[in-house]
Amino acid sequence: MPAPLNAVVTGSTSGIGLGIATAFAENGMNVMLNGFGDADDIERVRAGLEEKHRVSVRYNGADMTKPAEIRALIKEAETAFGQVDVLVNNAGIQHVTKIEDFPEEKFDAIIAINLVSAFHTTKAVMAGMKARGFGRVINIASAHGLVASPFKSAYVAAKHGVVGMTKTVALEGAEFGVTANAICPGYVKTPLVEKQIPDTAKERGISEEEVVKDVLLAAQSTKKFVKIEEVGALACFLCTEGAASITGAALPVDGGWVAH
Repeated sequence: MPAPLNAVVTGSTSGIGLGIATAFAENGMNVMLNGFGDADDIERVRAGLEEKHRVSVRYNGADMTKPAEIRALIKEAETAFGQVDVLVNNAGIQHVTKIEDFPEEKFDAIIAINLVSAFHTTKAVMAGMKARGFGRVINIASAHGLVASPFKSAYVAAKHGVVGMTKTVALEGAEFGVTANAICPGYVKTPLVEKQIPDTAKERGISEEEVVKDVLLAAQSTKKFVKIEEVGALACFLCTEGAASITGAALPVDGGWVAH
């Protein structure tokens, strides 16, 4: 039997990241979790995934704004698993307000966590992936990596940057068996999205129910939130040999949002 793949998933203690980590474990992959949260809750998740799926699941709480901690995260995964075959850059934060009121420190933090951290993680794994002739870099961008919305200047800038960097990494890895792709979800009902609802209601002067119906799901032709499991399934497919020729792509999972 082939050796199991080893993955690092940033921002994987909740939301989309945890969904991807869970899907990977279900498919027999070893996983390094990363993210913030209650230590006991994180340990329950880690131990539960490990016991249920009989894979190795580790946790490292690296702060994605600190390059030294990011390098230590990758080093720990390499030490624990032997190598990193799959990198999922998912860590992200959001802030919603008009640009003239946007706090500069919030803008800088969003760029650092949503975009710059993906540079540091990718830099740390790329040489090893090239040398082994196999690697999968999966960046969780957003439909906002392809189109814009008001009041999200930092997030839209960061996610457009993620899509651009994905294309560059794909070109650099293409002859070495290393693919890089961006998954671009529409609105998924995660803690990050749920936090936006009251903020957006305040900015637009509408109710939270109207935010969901007339803002979040207005462009998603299905009129449904994307399921975390759908994003996880695509991430798993991108790790297979069947996806070896898919590279440099920005893949919408958005209920038809960017088809408009």
